Amino acid sequence: MAETLTLFTSIGLSEQKAKETLKNESLSSALRGAISQAQSIMGPNLDKATGTLLYSMTSRLKDVRHLTFLTEYIGHRKITTDLQLSAALEFLKNHPNDLIVQPEFDAACGVGVVVTPEQIEESWADGKSIKNEVDMQVLHLLGSKTEADLEKKPKGKHGNSLTRGDCDGLCCAFLVIFLFCSLGENYKTEGYVVTPNTMDLLNKHLEITGGQVRTRFPPEPNGILHIGHAKAINFNFGYAKANDGICFLRYDDTNPEKEEEKYFTGIRDMVEWLGYKPYKVTYASDNFQELYDLAVELIRRGHAYVCHQRVEELKGHNPPPSPWRDRPVEESLILFERMRKGMFSEAEVTLRMKMVMEDGKQDPVAYRIKYTPHHRTGDTWCIYPTYDYTHCLCDSIENITHSLCTKEFQARRSSYYWLCNALDVYCPVQWEYGRLNLTYTVVSKRKIIKLVEMGAVRDWDDPRLFTLTALRRRGFPPEAINNFCARVGVTVAQTTIEPHLLEACVRDVLNDTAPRAMAVLEPLKVTITNLPQDVQVPDFPANEERGSHKVPFTRTIYIERSDFREVMEKGYKRLTPDQPVGLRHAGYVISLQKSIKVNPSRTAGVVELEVTCTKTDSAEKPKAFIHWVSQPLKCEVRLYENLFKHSYPEDSQVVPEGFLSDINHDSLQVIENALVDYSVSGAKVFDKFQFERVGYFSLDPDSTKEKLVFNRTVTLKEDPGKI
Repeated sequence: MAETLTLFTSIGLSEQKAKETLKNESLSSALRGAISQAQSIMGPNLDKATGTLLYSMTSRLKDVRHLTFLTEYIGHRKITTDLQLSAALEFLKNHPNDLIVQPEFDAACGVGVVVTPEQIEESWADGKSIKNEVDMQVLHLLGSKTEADLEKKPKGKHGNSLTRGDCDGLCCAFLVIFLFCSLGENYKTEGYVVTPNTMDLLNKHLEITGGQVRTRFPPEPNGILHIGHAKAINFNFGYAKANDGICFLRYDDTNPEKEEEKYFTGIRDMVEWLGYKPYKVTYASDNFQELYDLAVELIRRGHAYVCHQRVEELKGHNPPPSPWRDRPVEESLILFERMRKGMFSEAEVTLRMKMVMEDGKQDPVAYRIKYTPHHRTGDTWCIYPTYDYTHCLCDSIENITHSLCTKEFQARRSSYYWLCNALDVYCPVQWEYGRLNLTYTVVSKRKIIKLVEMGAVRDWDDPRLFTLTALRRRGFPPEAINNFCARVGVTVAQTTIEPHLLEACVRDVLNDTAPRAMAVLEPLKVTITNLPQDVQVPDFPANEERGSHKVPFTRTIYIERSDFREVMEKGYKRLTPDQPVGLRHAGYVISLQKSIKVNPSRTAGVVELEVTCTKTDSAEKPKAFIHWVSQPLKCEVRLYENLFKHSYPEDSQVVPEGFLSDINHDSLQVIENALVDYSVSGAKVFDKFQFERVGYFSLDPDSTKEKLVFNRTVTLKEDPGKI
């Protein structure tokens, strides 16, 4: 080990990079062989440039059969730049099973051609032209940058914030993420491993799919979906739909201890609520027998073994190697069969795979024992496959073309490819994209459970959370969530978004779809002494042809308490003793005659106003029009603010005492005696309205015939004239 470490550092690798390389057996072996061959050509002391090329080649080469061939070109200095190496790798990737025609290969790589660096870049990488094209598209879509866009902004540690100045990077990321390989050309993607059987397996895959795009959304049924899942749903279902493909909803139900029927139902409800219909609903448990058979085959091929190390021994960054790693195949087969028959206790033994993951984790577990009945298979099985074992094989079984997952699964990509190739089954391509995070919230199942248990929120659907059920209860339309996901886009980098950007998408939808009504949250009684009648109120004032509803206009109406002040203040435009105000939709202007107080000796405590009204066409135009209700329904209104005080409640530097200490105890305000006009009396749960001058509201499931309950979905846009 020490000799190899010294060898790797001698070619220019840092000690840390050399140690990381040693953890990857296949890469380490390939690099040793390449160095030895190059030394036999160039002598024992390789320069750093050659060492860099050798490392780059061995880490990027998909088919090790070409290792000797490429090393010879590097050793004889026929390939001297990374651009030439990239061209060579591209040529080999496009000719996986062909005999290499040397003149064609040399021409593709620029062997023997003397050109400037700029010409090489233009010939092989064409990076500038790609960037120029992206710049032109951004300019066309967004216009020229302003001075604010050109200002250099500090980079935060919490990922990207969606601003106009970041749009270049966003568009570039969109370009990159959608430059998928053509169907059946998986071998052209970065990191994909080519074996002698790859082309045959890909051809069989194409025969089954007919060249159709196949994606899947594979949630674990142990919790409720949140806003980050909405991005995954939109990407998986949306990409399939855009390419006339299909998308599966597959439950990754391999942990019976945490799975409940309500989660299965809730996940499908949310997928369909967002407007997507799965091509087929499948379960990992559908494949338990096939997965078991493949595990047996993996042992037979010498790629897996039964291990007796305890869970606590496997924890940490550098757990000790298993002393059972080299046990005989027949012994592991017998022990694995005994595992299936329930002859061991939980955690006594596991089945482990002989491979090293990209993060250095060695020999991940493939099967473990759990004596908890499964919701679908009952007591048939007492051993269950892990995510690392199940995920790629279920993708293979379902002939998925694009395995789309978030960036944290990048460390599992090598194990994904390794397992499929170790078993000689079709290997899909894994593509990673950045997670979507929102500030002022948490989405971890464990943390939400803590919030529920301590009473900070009512349940998973509390409207202050950002689970999809909570957003539905609060009144967020599914179209708005989908629009938000589209605006955020698919990037490689993690994206952290402020909630107000999601709320803006909500307003855009509700402004066109939520009928208007009038509601008073803090009622002040007003008696009109000279005229009662009914008025017709349009449901959508901007388009009165879409309908209207009748609102009674009687002697007694109610206005917002904040719409009246006894003492005139500068800039105040609503009702005062010396200033009349208009009534929306009524066609009248009211003027104060008398204010009635509980205790006339006090300046506060006004309980009723007596006013007179004048038709607007015969009165001086008022400075403002206010909303009102007459013969209203009493209702409860719930107003929501951010659940946490800080943008990043999980950041220990900002909130050193933990996220539970950062709870905003004023995040919920309940107004029990609000008033709303009678037009909403027939509303159903989740129906949405714009309460004029107040905000957008949705009818809560807690509503009864006796009392309606409304959740404020979002406020209206700030109105500088409303003071």
